[in-house]
Amino acid sequence: MPQKIILPVLDGLSAAIFIIDGNRKITFVNKTARRNFDPDLVGLDFVQVIRNPDCLKAIEKIIKGRKSSQLEIGIQGTILTTYRVNISRLGAKSKPQDLENWRAIISLEDISPIREALTMRTDFVANVSHELRSPLTAISGFIETLKGTAKNDHEAREKFLGIMEEQSQRMVRLIDDLLSLSKVQASEHLLPKNSVDLVAIIKQTIATLSPLAAAEDVKINLEIADNIEAMVKGERDQLLQVFLNLMENAIKYGGDGNQVDVVLSAKAKAPGIAGPAFVVEIIDQGIGIPREHLPRLTERFYRVDTGRSRQKGGTGLGLAIVKHIVARHRGRLQIKNNDDRGASFSVFLPQ
Repeated sequence: MPQKIILPVLDGLSAAIFIIDGNRKITFVNKTARRNFDPDLVGLDFVQVIRNPDCLKAIEKIIKGRKSSQLEIGIQGTILTTYRVNISRLGAKSKPQDLENWRAIISLEDISPIREALTMRTDFVANVSHELRSPLTAISGFIETLKGTAKNDHEAREKFLGIMEEQSQRMVRLIDDLLSLSKVQASEHLLPKNSVDLVAIIKQTIATLSPLAAAEDVKINLEIADNIEAMVKGERDQLLQVFLNLMENAIKYGGDGNQVDVVLSAKAKAPGIAGPAFVVEIIDQGIGIPREHLPRLTERFYRVDTGRSRQKGGTGLGLAIVKHIVARHRGRLQIKNNDDRGASFSVFLPQ
């Protein structure tokens, strides 16, 4: 195929492409290579661009006669980037002894997202296994005890059965949240089409959580801006889940005898949203969240205080579910520490 056809094709590839001669001098680079590495690469020794021993060894083997080679390398920049490298000799008749006319093509494909996804999947499976194993181990232990020493001990039996019920409910909550997360992620790319009333959703959330608030001795204070008609494009059940998760957390972690403020207002501008938005702020009066934890709060199974979270019935998935639902609605979730006390969770939804 003529060179005037091949080179534009290489320029259009998403992988970084280099062509080198037998002295490792770069004779061609495509647009991706120029963008990702440097615009002025032609004429440089390849080692000046990619300083990776394994990659250079593979090139030497190609120069000595091997037809092709594939490997993975990591290049440390601002962040570590993982590349799949393919090296092939150009032209079956090309002889390594003729170094000036000898050519090899090197492609570097960024596979960092694939590796990150694999790592996330591995971590996710490990976390789920751990979260399920702990209550299962407790239940199995109590079953053995009830079969043995506590078989005829009524008081111990009632106590152990109560604990077993708590642990089984913990597993049910975890499985329910896993199913919710999976469903939300599957529909995240689909924009909601129906119009829903935010005021009605918030009021229903408060009514649903009233028994919990009473049990925790927490007052829920609702503030709605005057003359506001908060209609948004959304899926009612998902938005209800967002506010249930956030308000339930505020009640549980806000401290007994305190107040949770729920504030609905309209904003002309909102972070990450083109145009006006409605914002729902849920503000608690608890001990707050250490600032170093704020960026990771929406990660799956991330907890500031693991023991306290489990004691309160948390699965570590609630905020991850919130994040994905808000993203589906093309909104934004903002988490802040209040200067005086507590934390605030703000949901911005486009009008």
